[in-house]
Amino acid sequence: MAKPSTIIIYTVIALFLILLISYSPTKSPKHHRRLKLLRSSPHQIPFDPIIADIQRRREDKKYEMQYLNQTHKELFLDSAPGHESQPDLDDLIDVEDYLNDDLKFNVTNRIILLFPRIDLDPVDGFVSADELMEWNVRAADKEVLHRTVRDMELHDKNHDGFVSFQEYEPPSWARVSFSDNSSNGHDMGWWREDHFNSSDEDGDGLLNRIEFNNFLHPADSMNPRLLRWLCREEIRERDTDKDGKLNFQEFFRGLFDSIRNYDERGYNSSQDDPMEASARKLFAQLDLDNDGYLSEEDLLPIIDKLHPSERYYAKQQTDYVISQADTDKDGRLSLHEMIENPYVFYSAIFNDEDDYGHHDELR
Repeated sequence: MAKPSTIIIYTVIALFLILLISYSPTKSPKHHRRLKLLRSSPHQIPFDPIIADIQRRREDKKYEMQYLNQTHKELFLDSAPGHESQPDLDDLIDVEDYLNDDLKFNVTNRIILLFPRIDLDPVDGFVSADELMEWNVRAADKEVLHRTVRDMELHDKNHDGFVSFQEYEPPSWARVSFSDNSSNGHDMGWWREDHFNSSDEDGDGLLNRIEFNNFLHPADSMNPRLLRWLCREEIRERDTDKDGKLNFQEFFRGLFDSIRNYDERGYNSSQDDPMEASARKLFAQLDLDNDGYLSEEDLLPIIDKLHPSERYYAKQQTDYVISQADTDKDGRLSLHEMIENPYVFYSAIFNDEDDYGHHDELR
């Protein structure tokens, strides 16, 4: 005969399983449309690590095929044996069916699982905007570093774990200078040795993985030399009189359009040209030494406006999600609100249309 203590234990376990089953239904909340895997782009940050992993594998597969097509064209000739037998990743796994199969991927259960991993500072049963933004930033950083590691394998010709300036080859789209009519890609400021050296924090003439990541994505770097290099590039591209700094007309005609929403509220609308008045106000704020010119140091406070970082895009996405899912408008998300608004997390991605499709380094 079973001991009373054993009966109690099994009774507790049974009650727990009943509660778990009732709390985690086999079907997600009713959806108006099917979940569809978004095409990856530099600023689409998947909410769920599983989605991110699927996207990375898809992207790696396409990258591998493109690389083989460039380096081993003979494998892709019509006469190549077995060419048509190579399966596409979409043939191996029907991602949309997987995402919409409640037994394989239950959205409600995923949100329940991820909630405590986001609710960290403080652990209070709510996801704040800051907590959600940090979650998005960590996801974005992981995506960027994954691409960097893949690119590093391509450029690290001697496979020593470092990339030298001689090893690095600019992508084909960068081999035409934007600043002049030269066909030499290294005439572009972006690919000059100055860019490489600014990324080389330890000064050993080689880029390790972190330095190479900063080289490819300087806007996300905390390296002050690299941020100042970005400012120098902004000046170089717009410095029409080639004096190494920007006067007001060079700033207004060449740079202000990129940042004119930075401080639009303060201009004097009684002026004949309100936009110019706004530009003059911002110019005066940046020109700290009042010499009538902007140097690279003067541009540092607005470099994040000229080259938005992943944190910027993570905040845009966070603000959008909060605005859509925060039904009681208290500025934070409860588990209930997240479960009731699953599509906000699994199919709504904020896109800045002006930057969509552009290479990260030209933002």
